[in-house]
Amino acid sequence: MLDIIFPFAGGLGLFLIGMMLLSEGLVAFAGGSLQKVLLAFTGRPVKAFVSGALITALAQSSTATTVTLIGFVSAGLITFIQAIGVLIGASLGNTATGWIVATLGLKVNLGYYTLPLIGLGALMKLLAKGRSRELGLALAGFGMLFLGLTMLQDGMQGLASMFNLSRIPAGGYGAHLIIVLIGLVLTAVLQSSTAAIAMTLTALDAGAISFDQAAAVVIGASIGTTLTGVLVSIGGTIYAKRTAMAYILFNAAAGLLGLLLLPLFLRALHAGSAYMGFEPGATALAAFHSSFISLGALLFLPLTGRFATLVGRLVPERHAQAVHYLDDSMLSLPTVALEASQRAVQGIALQLYALNDHILGATVPATSRESLQQTHALLDEAYEFTVRIQLPTDNERLHECRSAQLHAIDHLIRLHKRLEDMLNTDINFDNPIYQEAGQPAREMVALAQQGLLAQANDGWLDQLAIQARLIAEQLDRVRGGLLAGAPIEQDVSYSLRTTDIYRWCKRTTHHIWRSAYYLVLARDKTEPEDRVS
Repeated sequence: MLDIIFPFAGGLGLFLIGMMLLSEGLVAFAGGSLQKVLLAFTGRPVKAFVSGALITALAQSSTATTVTLIGFVSAGLITFIQAIGVLIGASLGNTATGWIVATLGLKVNLGYYTLPLIGLGALMKLLAKGRSRELGLALAGFGMLFLGLTMLQDGMQGLASMFNLSRIPAGGYGAHLIIVLIGLVLTAVLQSSTAAIAMTLTALDAGAISFDQAAAVVIGASIGTTLTGVLVSIGGTIYAKRTAMAYILFNAAAGLLGLLLLPLFLRALHAGSAYMGFEPGATALAAFHSSFISLGALLFLPLTGRFATLVGRLVPERHAQAVHYLDDSMLSLPTVALEASQRAVQGIALQLYALNDHILGATVPATSRESLQQTHALLDEAYEFTVRIQLPTDNERLHECRSAQLHAIDHLIRLHKRLEDMLNTDINFDNPIYQEAGQPAREMVALAQQGLLAQANDGWLDQLAIQARLIAEQLDRVRGGLLAGAPIEQDVSYSLRTTDIYRWCKRTTHHIWRSAYYLVLARDKTEPEDRVS
């Protein structure tokens, strides 16, 4: 008994670890390349579908594609409609491993021939430098995957002699539905639809289950693969939740199509096997998996716009958020996370700049205090998110990018405090005495807004620095004159109050200049090959 269970459990474990190492190694070795490809080829729904299928097949993980996609949507890098196309493609790309197992893993003892890859990969991981270490991780994972598959086959042969599930009645939709649920639960327990399908393929090859049962398990596994996306979206942004919902709905619909068409597929398969003289096996099962996912894609791709509207109704936005870019699912994707935090901080900066302009123009909205409270919470959120981004230790530029973002956040926090202080006073900048300070400051705010929105001429940042210095010098002269007794007709308290206003203008313009400077520095510090947009 133990000589059957131990190889089975060990083979399953090796297969799971191999899949994990292979996926992690390939994604890390590619660096930002997979992310750049996903963004570059994510346009129309058909292009998004193709890019999702190819990247999932290359990365050997629909989970990696889904998590990356949730980060992209949350960061605003791609639209939700584009994300739906990628999700559908990821579902089809997830069938690639089944083809590899069916056509190679079960027919050739690759576990023996891939043993050297495990040793070579381990040496590369320990001794190599740079991305070669990650390639070693992928090679070791590839070898362990097929070694585990070989052990899983041996264990399944023994289990087939003890428990022959193929004798259990499988006819009718009721029996199929029960087995679909078994496949779903199996995927949830293993946290890998690939492992569940590999087990099913080896069980079918060993004769432990019938083809009808195997097909139903595959349907359940294709639905169960969405569970990882659900877990990632918990506590995430509204876009992360919508992405997970779209993934669930598509795979559930494709699985339902597969279940409804299963009897027709089985009839055609059995008729073809009788005519050509072969028994339906693992390759036919891989073909069935790809066929019902492809059919779902054909039905959904032309309707992505309506599908997106439906998902939006099912997962409505409870309250409007000024910034929705930050999602914890991005923290392990440094270039995506830094891009998201960059957009979030820039959005906050533009809000504070606009409020500063309203104060200087004496046109303060009635909701300004409530808006400032929300902005304070967003600044805290942006700071917490940025410091938790998982950066590679050997990428100095990404560390400099984060440092610049944190400097920008620091100046925005100080600017927020200055604006809050001014709202709590009864100062009216319509007073001519303040025009000498207010008008240049408003011009500077307008330049900062245009610059961050890429609407200013080249060199705007240098011009902003010059304006900040001129304003500071001008205000120092005016303050000096006031404190020296000019104008004479004003009392001392009025002069002191006026100098405080000029000091406020000087400090706010300084924080606007420095926050804009660091935002531009953070954007420029991202390496060209790592930049995601």
